[in-house]
Amino acid sequence: MTDYRRLKIEGGHYFFTVVSQNRRTFLCEPHARVCLKDAWTAVRQGRPFDVIAVCLLPDHLHCIWKLPDGDDDFSTRWALIKKRFTREYLRTGGIEAAQSSSRINKRERGIWQRRFWEHRIRDGCDLQRHIDYIHFNPVKHGLVEKVEDWPYSSYHKYIESGRYAIEYFTELQKEYEDMFAGE
Repeated sequence: MTDYRRLKIEGGHYFFTVVSQNRRTFLCEPHARVCLKDAWTAVRQGRPFDVIAVCLLPDHLHCIWKLPDGDDDFSTRWALIKKRFTREYLRTGGIEAAQSSSRINKRERGIWQRRFWEHRIRDGCDLQRHIDYIHFNPVKHGLVEKVEDWPYSSYHKYIESGRYAIEYFTELQKEYEDMFAGE
């Protein structure tokens, strides 16, 4: 069995990618968005974390969290979010992907991939690079031509707060297209 090791730093910043089972494209549907927001909010109440950036795409999401000082347990948070989402989504009519016998034996539903990808943010430059990656992701995947056209992103809050100038990605679009082309 593979031994997954995660570098955990109490109070750290972490970039995450969480993917739907079989990359099903349902996460941006209104019903799924409501269930995800409710699960996310409920888990944050019991196990707080700050959301630095987030982008929801049809088959996955990216986000950066800042954990509280003295806390490095992002895995439990993700397990709870996935569990709450799955329970509510299926209870209210959501449809799951076909399941393998392995998933059935482990009593896993056909909503999320088993694991998630995480990266500990090393410094301010790494943080900014990952924030930009998150916000540019809908363009990278061909969902929109301009970052500002994707509605399910913290990009809009960055503009409202003045953290990004409106021209930020317009000026850098070619550079980011080249940077993320191989990913």
